[in-house]
Amino acid sequence: MAPITIALVDDHPLMLAGVVNLFEVNDDFSVVAKGTTADDALQINKQLRPDVMVLDLFMPGNVFETINEIVTKSSGTKVVAFTAMTASDYAVKALNAGASGYILKGSSAEELVQGVRAAHSGETFITPSFACKVIEALRVASLRRMSNGPIKLSIREEQIVRLLLRGFTNREIAIGLGIGEKTVKNYMTILMQKLHARNRLEVLIAAQKLEVGSHGEPMSRH
Repeated sequence: MAPITIALVDDHPLMLAGVVNLFEVNDDFSVVAKGTTADDALQINKQLRPDVMVLDLFMPGNVFETINEIVTKSSGTKVVAFTAMTASDYAVKALNAGASGYILKGSSAEELVQGVRAAHSGETFITPSFACKVIEALRVASLRRMSNGPIKLSIREEQIVRLLLRGFTNREIAIGLGIGEKTVKNYMTILMQKLHARNRLEVLIAAQKLEVGSHGEPMSRH
């Protein structure tokens, strides 16, 4: 299996050097570039399209706009925020911009590697010790957006939601339902629109709040 290509951008030289070394010694990864500003991140993404981009949130440039641009304009590059900021509003802002992970700089090396792997697999990863705080902030925001009225899901959408709640990845959902992974991604886009969610984690939070499916049967929770 080809290594996961990764780019690392942080304006703290010692931190950047340490993270670069962490991934360079792991044969599962290939560090293709490093930078120190948001503009560097954009140029790296434009030229190399790495599988995963790990970004510090506070460095020269608008990092949140950079995250959004990388996610929306690249062909599959995932973004992981790697930061010392423990305020949940920063995490919500990064996830809403399109980040697939929010990892605190006090985390272990194993957690950082796990977060990058999860992002590459299409999952959302938050530092476990910080996750409850972020999920609650996202839950509150989701409830506010869903307060306009009931949401109806199709049978297939309900099937996908149930599997999401069981922790299935897109690939596992595709296999379980006998459909293509691209089809699952299309349904995920529709679900995000219906549930007013801006990322996979918000879809899960919103889905947990749905009491009745579109055909009058309570949605099961596993």
